[in-house]
Amino acid sequence: MLDFNLIPILPEIFLAFTAMGLLIVGVSGGNKSTDIICWAAVLSCLMAIFLLFGISWQRTTVLNDMFIIDQFGGFMKLIILLGMIASIALSVKYLYQEQMIRFEYPVLMLMACVGMMLMVSAHNLLGLYMALELQSLSLYVLAAFRRNSYKSAEAGTKYFVLGALSSGLILFGISLVYGFTGSINFSVIQTSLSNEGAANIGAIIGMVFLLSGLAFKISAVPFHMWTPDVYQGAPTSVTAFFAIVPKVAAFALIIRLLYEPFAPLMEQWSQIILFLSVASMTVGAFAALVQDNLKRLLAYSSIGNMGYALIGIVAGNEAGVSAVIIYLFIYMFMTAGTFGVILCLRRGGIASEKISDLGGLSLTNPALAYAMAILMFSMSGLPPLAGFFGKLFVFQAAIDGELYALAIYGVITTVIAAYYYLRIIKVMFFDDPVDTLDKDIPFARRAVIFVSVIFVLGFIIKPNLLVSSSQSAASAITAPQGLAVKKTIKEPPQAAAAGDRPSSTEAAATVTGAQDK
Repeated sequence: MLDFNLIPILPEIFLAFTAMGLLIVGVSGGNKSTDIICWAAVLSCLMAIFLLFGISWQRTTVLNDMFIIDQFGGFMKLIILLGMIASIALSVKYLYQEQMIRFEYPVLMLMACVGMMLMVSAHNLLGLYMALELQSLSLYVLAAFRRNSYKSAEAGTKYFVLGALSSGLILFGISLVYGFTGSINFSVIQTSLSNEGAANIGAIIGMVFLLSGLAFKISAVPFHMWTPDVYQGAPTSVTAFFAIVPKVAAFALIIRLLYEPFAPLMEQWSQIILFLSVASMTVGAFAALVQDNLKRLLAYSSIGNMGYALIGIVAGNEAGVSAVIIYLFIYMFMTAGTFGVILCLRRGGIASEKISDLGGLSLTNPALAYAMAILMFSMSGLPPLAGFFGKLFVFQAAIDGELYALAIYGVITTVIAAYYYLRIIKVMFFDDPVDTLDKDIPFARRAVIFVSVIFVLGFIIKPNLLVSSSQSAASAITAPQGLAVKKTIKEPPQAAAAGDRPSSTEAAATVTGAQDK
């Protein structure tokens, strides 16, 4: 019988219907309704958060195992919705300032949000791909949204062409995994690989193609080539959206893939993730040193930050997954605040994007200068700011996983990357002032900057709420597979003592028995 329990998917259904309703409103009211549609989109994200809290986060699969809800998925969706609210709030005034007033903009963002939330809960390779494409198609259009700009058109074209290549890699990987395991269902794939392991070479190759396509989505090296050009060429509000939200969804999808269907292949995929992490940290640290455009600098910064987050996945333990979730949550707040400041850099109605445009900002606009300084200190990993704890948890997870060299290399690249963050602070506080900024700063931008700064400063006061939530989310994705993952590699399976977790062998047997029933 078909499973039509739609309660776990209620937030996604609500956002999809809201987006279609707002599209009808936009068609009826024209571009003059853009402001109303933007704030309605913000309200719909708030409503989706209430719906998300209203459903059970106990591990449940629906729609014939195509969709799964658990604590991991619920918490990652919460992060995505918070990022969406910040992104749309930062965009509203920008659309008017850049004369990009078109009602399709918030509708596209909402449809991308639906795709991202479905990605997080995908439990089937076909559902995964459909959700990924729903997100990607919306992002392609947003990248080229300023139609009269050569740079925006170039950014959209590059993003689309390379995105199509990554989609091809993902589809080819899915076909190989299906061919060599006989299923596209995550549970069945995991059971098949548990029985065959490294002997299934075809599935391993398919996994490599899948990870290559998803590495593009998080701009991990060597699949990062689109990031600097798209960040610089796309409208700044779109760049902020790209930096704040989609990478969280892509990371959640990678974690679910690696810790569920491909959990038995950890020895193989950990080598791939290790390379992506080291390469991303290296390029992010060194390439940003020579940038003079703020958006390009933040593009390379995001590449480096994705490398740090990947360390937690390489660790291959529950603490590593928890550290990744904490890191992404903190990074989202820091990035939202930073782009809020960049959107405020306007002189005579013209946006300023060069680092030199920040000269003497501490004298002309001290509030913005100090907010930017706090965010840059946090991104560079200085204690006691939130960014320091994000890196601390990730490096601690690497040490727990006995990846000492990786943790040390991460610290070294952090020190190198600190130079370009401190350079921005030096320009703001020690260079000669340039022209005064426009005074008209919208309330929404002030609010996003204020919340980001308060979060960065106040995280040390009460970190337990985020830490405990991330640990619960991490255990939801690791516990069903019996994943003290490192142990399943290093030690032979043993009978679980009373009150202990089941071994990976027992978990696989449980899954197989459930499928037989």
